[in-house]
Amino acid sequence: MHTPHTESPPGPPRHRPATLSTGVLALCSALLLTLVGVEWRPLLELDADIARTTHRWAVEERGLTQTSRILTDWVWDPWTMRVLCGVAAALLVWRYAAPWSALWLVLTVAVGTVVQQGLKAALDRARPVWPDPVDSAHYAAFPSGHAMTATVVCGLLLWLLHRHGVGRVLWRTALAVAVLSVAGVGLTRVWLGVHWPTDVLGGWLLGALTVAAAVAVHRRRCPARR
Repeated sequence: MHTPHTESPPGPPRHRPATLSTGVLALCSALLLTLVGVEWRPLLELDADIARTTHRWAVEERGLTQTSRILTDWVWDPWTMRVLCGVAAALLVWRYAAPWSALWLVLTVAVGTVVQQGLKAALDRARPVWPDPVDSAHYAAFPSGHAMTATVVCGLLLWLLHRHGVGRVLWRTALAVAVLSVAGVGLTRVWLGVHWPTDVLGGWLLGALTVAAAVAVHRRRCPARR
């Protein structure tokens, strides 16, 4: 007996969770940007309370403060991250024959830098000022360039490693280093008194949003082979 063929209902879009995550990141980034832009007093007071406490600790703990300066100025500096990005782009071309991915990586980091500097210029938020500073920094405060650059570079490199199917040991090591770097650079910027906590939070959110948007572009341009 012939059984009529019944089409199964279409499954949910594969990238719905990614789209949802991007939307949440965009909403949170826009909300924080608005609150900082209108200088919402409860947020500013919270920023000031945290900053005063961490600065007092930084003045007292000179050894930890010096370590933080080395990490933030050399290991996690935005230019260090950009050099790492350049090395990764070269490997994509040389080892994986993926020039488009290399270009995508470099352009995403460049776009992130432009967005970061544009927001700094637009908001022109003043950095913390202390009578006994332990470090100094240039340009406006929001968002933290260190936090945003580290988030963008580490996020993109982690996604590329996952896409190319690296071994478990390398993946776990890279993940641990990335989390330590992104969290660590944000904490050092607040500890050294050169950023408000919400500057760092803004850098993390905007960096993650940049990564999510860039990954969506890459998936559309180069779908993963099944």
